[in-house]
Amino acid sequence: MKFNIQETFNKELPADPIMENSRRQVEKACFSYATPKQTANPSMVHVSPEMANELGFSKEDTQSEEFLKIFTGNKVIDGTTPYAMCYGGHQFGNWAGQLGDGRAINLTEIEHNGKHWALQLKGAGETPYSRTADGLAVLRSSIREYLCSEAMYHLGVPTTRALSLALTGDQVLRDVLYSGNAAYEKGAVVSRIAPSFLRFGNYQIFAAREDTETMRTLVDYTIKHFFSELGEPSKETYVQFFQAVADATLEMLVHWQRVGFVHGVMNTDNLSILGLTIDYGPYGWLEGYDHGWTPNTTDRQHSRYRYGNQPNIGLWNLYQLANAIFPLIEEAEPLENVLEGFKTKFEKKYLDMMKSKIGLYEKDDLDQQLLNDLEENLQLTETDMTLFFRNLAEFEKDSNDVDSFLKIVEDAFYTPDEVTGEVLDKWTLWFTTYQTRLKKETLSDADRKEKMNKVNPKYVLRNYMAQLAIDEADKGDYALIDELFVLLKKPYGEQPENEKWFAKRPDWARNKVGCSMLSCSS
Repeated sequence: MKFNIQETFNKELPADPIMENSRRQVEKACFSYATPKQTANPSMVHVSPEMANELGFSKEDTQSEEFLKIFTGNKVIDGTTPYAMCYGGHQFGNWAGQLGDGRAINLTEIEHNGKHWALQLKGAGETPYSRTADGLAVLRSSIREYLCSEAMYHLGVPTTRALSLALTGDQVLRDVLYSGNAAYEKGAVVSRIAPSFLRFGNYQIFAAREDTETMRTLVDYTIKHFFSELGEPSKETYVQFFQAVADATLEMLVHWQRVGFVHGVMNTDNLSILGLTIDYGPYGWLEGYDHGWTPNTTDRQHSRYRYGNQPNIGLWNLYQLANAIFPLIEEAEPLENVLEGFKTKFEKKYLDMMKSKIGLYEKDDLDQQLLNDLEENLQLTETDMTLFFRNLAEFEKDSNDVDSFLKIVEDAFYTPDEVTGEVLDKWTLWFTTYQTRLKKETLSDADRKEKMNKVNPKYVLRNYMAQLAIDEADKGDYALIDELFVLLKKPYGEQPENEKWFAKRPDWARNKVGCSMLSCSS
């Protein structure tokens, strides 16, 4: 195997001078050297052919012993020095101090076909930032991260990627729901890929320590390598950098809302500086359309990271980043202008996105109210988000059959018997108004359906689907991992042979651990 190594992070930024792998506070450094842990009996479970190709690896490469060793942490690539990043963060709204890569180790950076990639292992052992943890990962959470990273990419959502999923052969002790019932599980490693794994917390840690010099070095590095179009560092450039980060974050959040994705733990250390979805822990897709839903048991009481609050949390996190880089600019107004602009931009982009989901492209002043009414109706009774919007594309604007309105979307209702009386009246009124509005559109029903089906996925990685794959994998059967991996490469396609996955969450999954209840260890 050949690697076109082009390391920048650990060559251009200050390193922790202490080489021993002991838990400690790391100051005036962006990273610490850390070697992955040797594993007992590594074996490869799955490799993403698309990601392998993106990195320049052949099929033979991915099946080689060298590939297995490198991407399970059992061999260091020649000429490289793996490391863990130093960062801090706000967790559930509270400053948590130093966090850092507690179970992620960056192997190196490479270039292929003009693209720059950082290669990282998650679950490869302890680092100076592991605190009281073991730095390892289990098969359960690794399957969820592996499948979701690639699924999100094919949905068109900005995301980090995944190259491979492997078993370590080691047993790892985990308490799934923090209930005091710890048990041993199969250890695993995911290789994560991104242009960079920098997050808001990388900058915050230096601001918290009033280490403006190191922060300036990191911001200048970030602009040089990932926002080079902004030019040489200056106060104006730093403001433009913040604007670019805000815009990328906004774009990502609109996509999350579009497909019904809930991150579950939007701490500032889990927000990418590049606007990529990062750190797939207790995530989930909306089953019933519910603005108040969160998949994270830790967040169940206050629901800070609920679906409907994700845009607000994105903005809150941007405020924290603005506070962090303020010493480089020393003026609040330019940063405040970016934050105010975020609100206005989001409202417009969200409106446009929701209009595209229901097939409206012309301008109409009543569209906002139509969408508000729709979002209220969707929560009158439990209504599956994915099924509703996908099936809505079948609506015919010239149909005279009022009863046919609800037949189109009835499969989305978890309790169809509740769609009576006032609930039925509200839906009938909405569909009547929607039909009138559609007549102002110039597109034919067929053309509108085609456009709607490009923004409303038919297949998403519902939690119960991932759990089924996890249950099979625990028995040593990885066929379902591959089946879902292939299915989710074409989330907008019809795939008649996979129609069984275009269905509501089954009743058995409603309150099952791993399907509805997930923790940060998930």
